[in-house]
Amino acid sequence: MKTLMVQGTTSDAGKSTLVAGLCRVFVNLGYKVAPFKPQNMALNSAVTSDGGEIGRAQALQAIAAKTPLRVDFNPILLKPNSDTGAQVIVHGKAISNMEADSYHDYKKVAMDAVLTSHQRLANDFNVLMVEGAGSPAEINLRANDIANMGYAEAVDCPVILVADIDKGGVFAHLVGTLALLSESEQARVKGFVINRFRGDIKLLESGLDWLEEKTGKPVLGVLPYLHDLALDAEDAIAIDNKLTTESDARIINIAVPLLPHISNHTDFDALRLHQHINLTYVRVGERIPDCDLIILPGSKNVIEDLAFVKAQGWQEQIQRHLRYGGKVLGICGGYQMLGNKIFDPLGIESSSTQAKVGVDGLGFLDITTVLSADKTLTKAHATMTVAGKSCQVKGYEIHCGRSSGAALASPLLSELQLSVDTACDADNLTTDGVVSQDGQIIGTYLHGLFDSREATELILHWVDKDNGITEHIDLDEHREIQLERLASVCQQYLDIEKITEVIQQGTLNKSLLKKAPI
Repeated sequence: MKTLMVQGTTSDAGKSTLVAGLCRVFVNLGYKVAPFKPQNMALNSAVTSDGGEIGRAQALQAIAAKTPLRVDFNPILLKPNSDTGAQVIVHGKAISNMEADSYHDYKKVAMDAVLTSHQRLANDFNVLMVEGAGSPAEINLRANDIANMGYAEAVDCPVILVADIDKGGVFAHLVGTLALLSESEQARVKGFVINRFRGDIKLLESGLDWLEEKTGKPVLGVLPYLHDLALDAEDAIAIDNKLTTESDARIINIAVPLLPHISNHTDFDALRLHQHINLTYVRVGERIPDCDLIILPGSKNVIEDLAFVKAQGWQEQIQRHLRYGGKVLGICGGYQMLGNKIFDPLGIESSSTQAKVGVDGLGFLDITTVLSADKTLTKAHATMTVAGKSCQVKGYEIHCGRSSGAALASPLLSELQLSVDTACDADNLTTDGVVSQDGQIIGTYLHGLFDSREATELILHWVDKDNGITEHIDLDEHREIQLERLASVCQQYLDIEKITEVIQQGTLNKSLLKKAPI
């Protein structure tokens, strides 16, 4: 297996997008490609078919590579639950919560997991496209590094360095990053990619010539700023909407309170891109605007985010919204918040004494939730029924805890089938979620509700049965169009022949390769 690593001068330099584009380019060229990110930190994750979880970017890259999701694509995933701590997930399974200093000591163990995944992928693929994390020049994080050059040195792979010119200072970023690397690390950087360029390339050429002369390394391409490129975001929440220009078109207004620990916000991509929907994220200090539907999203720390909702005055604003006939949807953590009580007896997400004995929910649904150590990770499909209409829906569940209560007698989903055995299977549960008695509130653990046309149409019918909207986005189809567009741009603006040559060179020094346990 040949390995190529893409590292960035900064976070959000374009590493994830470049890796996704290269995955699709090389798959189209006939290679068997796998994406890889040794260590990822993100609240947006995806469920693999074998019941693990990986970062959303690696899920997207796997789709670009036309290969099923595997936990080996992202062996270490960190999901922050505070400013200094995170849930540590190894090979798709949560092992514990760690503070930053404890995790720093754990990195040596984590590297074994990273190298084990690397070797397993070597058995099934001939090209590994690797994404780094943040910047390789973070001096304070160099010791025991597994995310950038530490990994590249361990497996002895070449590196491409990408920088974002749209933010300014691109030459300082590239030259400065290179200068802060060791001699061996500098040697494995085989070239640069400049991302998000706007304007006349002729105005940049003198700078490119200077960069190549200064560093002795080639510029492998300058990617243009891709307007309206809509791909699954891992961290940053995209807030731009695609709105119709037809003055008489019906617009449905949807508000999503922006929680401090919001997770899986890709649930709302299909709504954001819908030309007849105005999706608004409600930020700290803002009131929930007049709207047709309020969606409470998923949360990595439901106890703290519930307290945040109350402190913002959103509980009273949701109550007023319901009083005037509005609709409310809770997804995963948002669904749990809508209930009467939430208990965290084991301190899974919160160490507070109050959380262990139970905190009051928003009180809109007669359910109680108990967070537990067993994490549900499964893909699912079911029949969704609301407002007298039904359709098939598919998605995934990723949550701690189980809900019970009288409201479950009126479920949102029936004929529920899960891809992986869970605690729910032990109870022979074939339903999920709730439809309130007055029909104004629905809740579910299922992520991905809006990814299909049929499910979106059904929920919008529930929101407004006379909405008259006939066109809906199929997110899978939309994503595929975007990936092919990205691959086309990469082929046009990158020196793919040179990048292929870099990949084919293989390892630089086989004596550096570290052996990992299988």
